[in-house]
Amino acid sequence: MITNHFQILFMVSILLPITALPVAPGNTVNLLGTSLEKDDGKILQRSKRGWMWNQFFLLEEYTGNDNQYVGKLHSNMDRGDGNVKYILTGDGVGSLFLIDENSGDIHATKRLDREERAIYTLHAKVVDKRTNKTLEADTEFNIKIHDINDNEPKFSKDIYFASVPEMSDVGTSVIQVTATDADDQTYGNSAKLVYSILQGQPYFSVDSDNGTIRTALPNMDRETKENYQVVIQAKDMAGQMGGLSGTTTVSITLSDENDSPPRFANHTFRLSTLESAEVGAAIGRIKANDADVGRNAEMQYSIVDRDGQDIFTIITDQNTQEGIIRVKKVQLDYERKKTFSFKVEVTNTYLDPRFMYSPNPPFKDDAMVRVTIEDVDEPPVFSRNPYIIEVHEDTAAGSFVGVVSAKDLDADNNPVKYSIDRHTDLERLFNIDSVNGTITTLKALDREMSKWHNISVVATEISNPRQTTRVPVFIRVLDVNDNAPEFAMYYETFVCENVKSGQLIQTISAVDTDEPLVGHKFVFSMSFSNPNFTIIDNEDNTARIITRRGGFSQREMNAYLLPVVISDNDYPIQSSTSTLTVNVCACDSGGNVQSCNTEALLSAGLSTGALVAILLCVIILLMIVVLFAALRRQQRKKEPLIISKEDVRDNVVSYNDEGGGEEDTQAFDIGTLRNPEVMDANKLRRDIIPEMLFPFGRTSPIKDNADVRDFIHGRLHENDSDPTAPPYDSLATYAYEGSGSLAESLSSLESGATEGDQEYDYLSNWGPAFKKLADMYIGKDTERET
Repeated sequence: MITNHFQILFMVSILLPITALPVAPGNTVNLLGTSLEKDDGKILQRSKRGWMWNQFFLLEEYTGNDNQYVGKLHSNMDRGDGNVKYILTGDGVGSLFLIDENSGDIHATKRLDREERAIYTLHAKVVDKRTNKTLEADTEFNIKIHDINDNEPKFSKDIYFASVPEMSDVGTSVIQVTATDADDQTYGNSAKLVYSILQGQPYFSVDSDNGTIRTALPNMDRETKENYQVVIQAKDMAGQMGGLSGTTTVSITLSDENDSPPRFANHTFRLSTLESAEVGAAIGRIKANDADVGRNAEMQYSIVDRDGQDIFTIITDQNTQEGIIRVKKVQLDYERKKTFSFKVEVTNTYLDPRFMYSPNPPFKDDAMVRVTIEDVDEPPVFSRNPYIIEVHEDTAAGSFVGVVSAKDLDADNNPVKYSIDRHTDLERLFNIDSVNGTITTLKALDREMSKWHNISVVATEISNPRQTTRVPVFIRVLDVNDNAPEFAMYYETFVCENVKSGQLIQTISAVDTDEPLVGHKFVFSMSFSNPNFTIIDNEDNTARIITRRGGFSQREMNAYLLPVVISDNDYPIQSSTSTLTVNVCACDSGGNVQSCNTEALLSAGLSTGALVAILLCVIILLMIVVLFAALRRQQRKKEPLIISKEDVRDNVVSYNDEGGGEEDTQAFDIGTLRNPEVMDANKLRRDIIPEMLFPFGRTSPIKDNADVRDFIHGRLHENDSDPTAPPYDSLATYAYEGSGSLAESLSSLESGATEGDQEYDYLSNWGPAFKKLADMYIGKDTERET
């Protein structure tokens, strides 16, 4: 076949000798041997023999039907007599490569792909078939797969994403895309790639050698067009006709730059708010538009007119980039000013110096804002807040304290009435005139009781009582010297019997509840001359008590009463006389008290406080004993059915105790239920205490009452006409069957007219179970007979 001849020729043409030996004229070279031979048959021997080739070449992607011929192995040891055997080992031998052991021809059994494997390494040797002796040593050689252009270029991604700043200069690099070709790059142009742009012109271009995409137009504006789709092609064979190609798509986004200034869509905004809007309250929003996005679209607003800066402020809502106008510091007042007009300016927060001096208009914008104040019915306003008023103590009731004033600032100027919140004046010390707001006293004030009075005055619009305002009024009570000084404490003063003249026995001081402006200054003196003691004023609001003689005796006088006059220095001067009790005591030589004329407890060292505590304990114990005795007595006393005869209310008496049977004759007299004709006419009610010494005689019921109904009517009439009957309802139950029954009465109450008619002897025959009952009734009959 032509292909095999070509391969054989190709193989032969590239086999090169490993060593070059000088060749005589007329010798031939055996490419597959290791020796040279002359025409005369004389062999020239080498010092070292070996194979003189190292690789074969084989085209990939063979499409023939027969095995593909690779090449031929031949040794000069092969004389053609069939005694030489060629052996092939290595990669793919037996599966991919086969060798004819007699001729040394090598064939490929399958179609090979260079991209899967480019070189196969094999080993060849020659042996003697008869002796199996190695004739040629094992030698390594390669079969290299020759490349053909059977692979197209491929990009690593089907789609690439890239971005480039808007307004970039021409030639700005965007992204580099590269493709790979699996063909052999060292052979021919099968892997030599050329890049071109199929879609995306005239905005972008691509470098044909390395695939770098660059901008091709100046001033590309993101606000005009943001996204671009660019298709790049890579073609092998250096872009020549017949080459294979691959494509990819690049999505290019223009990133934002701050090249667009903010702009107001409307240059006049009209807002309105109530005059009652508090400081800090939002009254409206304005909005400027910026075509940029993100950080480049952030804006800040400012008020540039003085008229608006003092009244309003504006901040930016970071979420919506709106300007929020708020009340700044001054409370709005419809009556004072009804409209405000001011200019608002907007700029970007972050500016790009590259675009600030562009030929476009200035990089900011402004608008006029007009705010209309709406009237609100406001509560009255006091002229001051708070009020501080001073008044002297001991001022008579009805005296003037001060005046508060409030006014309705609305256009209607509604009249106002005044009142005091009584929760702040629980003692009702003050009153206020509802018309003119004059505060007066209802009681005399005492500074020593309370120095300040804090009340709340309420002003209310007469036409709209819901509009009220309250103001605190602090009333300070000024001091008047109306309290005299007195001893600062109770003094227990004693003098020893052996005291000497001129000895100090007590130092006294005074207190005054008044508070003069210059401070207290007390003067101590005695109301009359005393031969035993004298007083010396220390002029520091204290005084000393000094003895004027010695030799005091308990037998002569056990105590002395010393009146001390204490005066202050305020106007008007107040003074009081306090009595100091000086007890005479027996003392030792050191002046220590041994005994006084007081009680034994005091002599034992107990103070007055201890004696008072002991006395209180004794009184408490006595009260406990008396209370306990009263409770025991009350428990023993049975409460009467009717606590007071003056109680004329209806009473329901509950009888929840079990009676003692027929022997119990103290609760109710049931004899009348046995037969109305045998009722005891002189029987009294036993559920109340009789009010008369002699009982009131009651007439017997009509003898011919044949039925309980007539009996009850008779008793009812009798009680209604009885002047001694108690003034409350009484309930009686009569268990009488009545004479109209065929069975007559089923009760044992009619078994006899009296209890004596009953015979109980038969009970003794009923056995032990009724022995107790028999003893009760039989014994009762016996006692009655006796």
